[in-house]
Amino acid sequence: MSSHPAARPGPGSDQRSDRTSGPGGRSVTDGTPGRPPGPGLGEGSGEGPRRAADGPEGGGREQGGRDLGGPDPAPGSAAEQPWSRQRLRSNNEWLLLERLRTTGAASRAQLARDTGLSKPTVSAALATLEQAGLAREAGLLAPGRGRVAVLYEPDPTAGYVLGVDIGRGRLRVAVADLAGEITARRDVPNRGSTAGAVADAVIAEARAAIAEAGIGPGAVVHAAIGTPGVWDETEQRVRYAAQLPGWGRRGLFDRIRAGLDTTISVHNDANLAALGEYARGAGAGSRHFVYLLLGTGIGMGVVSGGKLQRGAHGAAGEIGFLPLPGVPGAGAGGGQGADQGPGQSPDQGGDEGGDHDQRPGMLESAASAESVVRSAKELGVRGAATAKQVFDAARAGDPAALAAVQRQAEQLAYAVAVVSSVIDPDLVVLGGGMGQSSDLLLDRVEEALHALTPLRPRLAPSLLGDEAVLIGALSTALRTARPEVFDRRSAAVARA
Repeated sequence: MSSHPAARPGPGSDQRSDRTSGPGGRSVTDGTPGRPPGPGLGEGSGEGPRRAADGPEGGGREQGGRDLGGPDPAPGSAAEQPWSRQRLRSNNEWLLLERLRTTGAASRAQLARDTGLSKPTVSAALATLEQAGLAREAGLLAPGRGRVAVLYEPDPTAGYVLGVDIGRGRLRVAVADLAGEITARRDVPNRGSTAGAVADAVIAEARAAIAEAGIGPGAVVHAAIGTPGVWDETEQRVRYAAQLPGWGRRGLFDRIRAGLDTTISVHNDANLAALGEYARGAGAGSRHFVYLLLGTGIGMGVVSGGKLQRGAHGAAGEIGFLPLPGVPGAGAGGGQGADQGPGQSPDQGGDEGGDHDQRPGMLESAASAESVVRSAKELGVRGAATAKQVFDAARAGDPAALAAVQRQAEQLAYAVAVVSSVIDPDLVVLGGGMGQSSDLLLDRVEEALHALTPLRPRLAPSLLGDEAVLIGALSTALRTARPEVFDRRSAAVARA
């Protein structure tokens, strides 16, 4: 766990955060050219332990940039803590910093009007925020009449966060500043043949991204990591991650934490994707929506009222375990451990818990990329080794490939019907690798769904594509990092 203070901005880092340099050219701030940005990435809530004070559980943001959960609570503020002048000053400083973050740059006079604080109090607080490197001058406001006013904004370079998306096929890593603007990213194939090799690759790519961002040791305040499976806080390991052999071993995330030298939190990838889609994608503004992550497996994230629904044990959304009716073996208790095959060494496998994944008759065995390929081969498609190739063949009019796509759509419709009956979402977003073939899937899923149930949630494709998990990870990391940076830098000023 790092105890270094966040690094001061280096040469060339004093850049305005209204640039649009997010993944795939997408801005990850609410800023527009010539206007100070509003809030950064939408707020998230994480389910993994942080080896630091947990940030408050958050929602996201409606379209238009308003934080559904309001500003983050003042760091260190608790009802039972005694009143003091220092605490009052700290709360005022946090109030002003959040006002600047959520609604954009403002003058002293505007801040006094918006917050109800006196102008001397605002001036003193801004001076402290500037001294701490938390706020900076953003320009001048020259009204038609009256004095020219200095505008202030949060300094996004006061700290940085790391988002990590660990998939069976690829590793994605990004560094973002406190405004949520991505400053460096890496997207590479996951070539790790063992769980330890994957963990080391995560560390290597994260370090490369940090170096590319040009920031110093300790500048990364928090890292949020997305992974298949469910984080077990008691055992400090991931469960049910069949797609990554050996990923259930204890100690892997301690290894990553030590390699990154910062606090980390571990989250289910579908949950992070749902938060990313809520903050910046198809789920923005939805009251109660479901995100289906369709790829090497199938996962689900549920966001209600801007907050992630995790369940009693963090397993809400593990829809891949849903038994298929009429299929032999559905719901059976036997089977091989999720993460270890016969003869595997501890580094190659071993989830140490006997988790049983992908048993015959479970939805994940029938609604995943592998099941599309399997169905295509059974139906006579030749030369299609990946789901993408099957969908491409279907687009070209191959009857057998179209039949395989139809079979996949029917399985997904069954999943949506079950989910709709239980949680009644207003929207279901199809994402992940197969979600990119929504041109072939959406209409077929909707038709099959109407044959199964009178419940009709709206179906929509993901707007973030492969970036959803990464954007959700950055959003979640920011929720922890912002108050942490405030505490660190405020304490340094108080000691000076």
